[in-house]
Amino acid sequence: MDAIRVKNYVSLNTETPIWDRIFTVAPLIVVGTKEQEGYDLAPKHMATPLGFGNYFGFVCTPRHGTYQNVKKTGEFTVSFPKPDQVTATALSASPRTEAMVKSQQIVESLPLIKAASMDAPLIKDAYLYLECELFKIIDGFGENSIITGKIKEAYVDNDYLRVSEKDEQEQLNNNPLLVYISNGRFAKIKETYNFPFPKDFKR
Repeated sequence: MDAIRVKNYVSLNTETPIWDRIFTVAPLIVVGTKEQEGYDLAPKHMATPLGFGNYFGFVCTPRHGTYQNVKKTGEFTVSFPKPDQVTATALSASPRTEAMVKSQQIVESLPLIKAASMDAPLIKDAYLYLECELFKIIDGFGENSIITGKIKEAYVDNDYLRVSEKDEQEQLNNNPLLVYISNGRFAKIKETYNFPFPKDFKR
């Protein structure tokens, strides 16, 4: 095979993080945790299912309340917001101040509901909810860690449930998905195409 044609590419300096130099697509979720007498919400885009079973994980840092809350309580929630909830999702990243703790700011400004199986918040009217018990925390990715959970409960908006009777393109056109374009942009996905899997492909 041919070597990379360097003249068509820019070499990125790997002595510093490369991710601010390029665009990547990721899900945008909000993690909810119990924090002392209140609650905490944190938007995350470095988040993904872990394998094909009911496991989910996201990147966090021990410096953040989310990490410490999950470590203490052993559980967390995940809300997948709809595109029209991007403002509420952004507000969940509001910084703490000395005058008012973050949990108070969130509870007073965002529409929340309580998880069914744990004492933790969810963003009201999101299209998918996960309630997870802590599986393991993997430290050591520089200053970051991966928090993984086993899904105990999951709920999906009827309009987003995949069923064979529905045309998938029409369903997504009517019920688009919110994605994060790193770093600092978002998109609404409503036009999709069938992936051209090879014949007899199996996962």
